[in-house]
Amino acid sequence: MPQNVSTQNASGRASWPLFRSLASYRAGYLPQDLIAGLTLAAIAIPEQMATARLGGFSPQIGFYAFIAGSFGFALLGANRFLSCGSDSTITPIFAGGLALLATAGSADHQALAAALALMVGIVLVAGGVFRVGGIANLLSTPVTVGFLAGIAVHILVSQMPGVLGLRSPQGPMLDRIAELARQIGDANVYTLGIGLGVLAVVAISETLSARIPGALIGLVGATAMVILANLESKGVNVVGTVSGVLPAPSLPVIALEQWARLVPLSLLIAVVVMVQTAATTRSFPSDPDQPADVDRDFLGAGAGSILAGLFSAFPVNASPPRTGIVAETGGQSQLSGLIAASIVLALLAFGAALLKHVPDAALGGVLLFVALRIIRFGQIATIYRQSFSEFLLVAATAAAIIVLPIEQGVAIGIALSLLHGIWSTTRARLELFERVPGTTIWWPANPHIKGEHVSHVVVAGLQAPLSFLNASSFRADVQHVLQVEPAPRLLVLEASGMLEIDFTAAQELRDLFRESRTQGVTVAVARLESLRAQDAFERFGLFDVLPRDRVFHSVEEAVRALAP
Repeated sequence: MPQNVSTQNASGRASWPLFRSLASYRAGYLPQDLIAGLTLAAIAIPEQMATARLGGFSPQIGFYAFIAGSFGFALLGANRFLSCGSDSTITPIFAGGLALLATAGSADHQALAAALALMVGIVLVAGGVFRVGGIANLLSTPVTVGFLAGIAVHILVSQMPGVLGLRSPQGPMLDRIAELARQIGDANVYTLGIGLGVLAVVAISETLSARIPGALIGLVGATAMVILANLESKGVNVVGTVSGVLPAPSLPVIALEQWARLVPLSLLIAVVVMVQTAATTRSFPSDPDQPADVDRDFLGAGAGSILAGLFSAFPVNASPPRTGIVAETGGQSQLSGLIAASIVLALLAFGAALLKHVPDAALGGVLLFVALRIIRFGQIATIYRQSFSEFLLVAATAAAIIVLPIEQGVAIGIALSLLHGIWSTTRARLELFERVPGTTIWWPANPHIKGEHVSHVVVAGLQAPLSFLNASSFRADVQHVLQVEPAPRLLVLEASGMLEIDFTAAQELRDLFRESRTQGVTVAVARLESLRAQDAFERFGLFDVLPRDRVFHSVEEAVRALAP
């Protein structure tokens, strides 16, 4: 009976059209959501301000993005914990792209950012509607690690001038690093102390407990120090006036050609958001017994970006750290995110004046911590030890993002990930099988296990989908084996690994079946388990050259039926 109730509840949540995380909500959840929402707000307020400054926007724009992202995801998303708002992963990417079109801080820059948010949101909603969750697998782990390391370098270099109290250098990344190195002797000791102090507070708080709002504590302390010691007169720059008025929803007004120029950047940002949203929702599932509804969460992230665009903000993204905070503090639904958004809205409406003296260096200190946190040092070391070729993939992706314009570097990273997947598929070669002694099991030949052979019988298989990438080499390998084996009379293709067979591969199989027959070799297929592969045999007419009675459920069955 409990199992049936659980199934009914899961079905009810799946069919819930709006605010799905609130389906079957209980009053007892409210205290937990309230605590989670308060904690989330304490973490998000300094982070959203810092991320907005990272993109070249006023701090309140980060608040707009957080409010829009939180409400949009609660409206259409499925995950109970996921926090959506401005994010340091995508901000450097679109900031670099927008900088080529308008000056940061200008009205055109703000309108372009809002238009980009609308376009990214539309792509994400379309991805959710058409259920393209698989696109989230475009980035392999080594490419993702390299991508994050490159983004971290961009954040560090962009924030060091504010922490050091120096003028921000312009130009390519390597030139900016060199210029910072030359200017470091002119650093302002007060801004440096504030930036490193906030970094230390955040790092220590994170070490003690992720629930401690170290960034907020650091910002409050730094602001108090600026006011009490009059540090503005000593060269410490502050945020300044923060608008407390939420803008009325409107469509951004930009020229048609500017919309067109934003298309490539919007697609790039949408892919990165899909990857991070999928990773976040899978890392913090609403129900461990149910698969994550990635496509539905694309809808939520897309709705958040669309709302952000309508309220003159920029694209939003899922945040793994903030999502983890909600899960760890006992959040039960998206109500926790809505509570946090309400607190941020109240701060805008009634407390914007409190933010006037927040030092820029303090926001820089928060972002320095974010940058150091997203560099996965342990994972890089593991990849280096276990797969040097994939470590080179990490290094190449990071280098591309650091050296090239950032949006080009991200595109190259995605291309490297796809090329790596293609290369891995083409590496799959034919494997010979042997019978495990004393059993009817046929297993790939292993130098440490002595297997059994049957005279004049060859058992071989490909442990990968058979496609245009490897079909030619597969056929050549089979022909080579038939030439070197002593008097082969039966060839059994073990097909459990052939999950897919495309048109090119089917033609190669057709020719292989015919050539084997002319050479006096009988061909059989065993363990054709994939439904897609079975359908390929039907669609491509392979049964015209291979009789249906030559397809067996096991290798042993084929050998016993057809061995000479």
